Amino acid sequence: MNKLLILLLVIVGLIVSGGVAVLGQGNQSGENVDVPAGIDHSEYDRLLKKYVNEQGLVDYAAWKQNQADLSALDDYLKQFSGKIDNPAQGEEKAAALANAYNAFMIRWVLANYPTESVWSLKDSFTAKRQEIGGRKVSLNDIEHGALRPLIGYRAHSVLVCAARSCPPLQRSAYTADKFEEQDDHAYRSWLAREDLNEFLPNENKVEISSIFKWFKQDFDKAGGVPKIFGRYAPQPVRDFAARGKHDTKYISYNWGLNDQGPHGRNYSRANLLFDNIFK
Repeated sequence: MNKLLILLLVIVGLIVSGGVAVLGQGNQSGENVDVPAGIDHSEYDRLLKKYVNEQGLVDYAAWKQNQADLSALDDYLKQFSGKIDNPAQGEEKAAALANAYNAFMIRWVLANYPTESVWSLKDSFTAKRQEIGGRKVSLNDIEHGALRPLIGYRAHSVLVCAARSCPPLQRSAYTADKFEEQDDHAYRSWLAREDLNEFLPNENKVEISSIFKWFKQDFDKAGGVPKIFGRYAPQPVRDFAARGKHDTKYISYNWGLNDQGPHGRNYSRANLLFDNIFK
């Protein structure tokens, strides 16, 4: 049997078995990242309001064509780059890390746009190309080495990896004084999206994001997924979701680009597997 046929059989087997989701998840390790205190997030807030719609999709095409707004994003990100004399703490650090992750991800996509997925690009999550605190860090460092250890399950509603199955990108920058309220709003927005999480009391089942499976340990530390649903699920189904006595299906993650335009709409599990193997 030739190598090409073997590869095709492996691809088919992984697609059928759901192994693509595991490949798409990536690893969950990273180094701690400190950020400077006093970062001004107002310009990033302006850019989000200009280029992100109510569904959390980004107008990458328009943003890329606007040199002034590309420069504004770069200037915002430069605030993270210098050596740190006074590191942010607590909610200020959490807000800054969430904004940094999302803004660096947007900048990475803009630098390579058009693309169908971040998995179509090389080492989107693992490469240490983001400059924070006088050193290069990866997006995995920000997520797994810094934000998850800092705030646990709360990290999962605010980090947006430029994919259609991500929690919706919010149209406001996170800030220290409002971070808890903003995190709560991000969770409620995410769980209210029936294309991302669906609660079906009449069928005694839920169809929810694979994030709740991939990061089960974070939710377990907070009392379990049903407890989180009891806090954030839409009011009409909150009691049902909080009981936890239902069948659970995890929705296959759509890694297509969160683009307002056509890119990412047709990105398939087969595309994801190909990109994981060859990128």
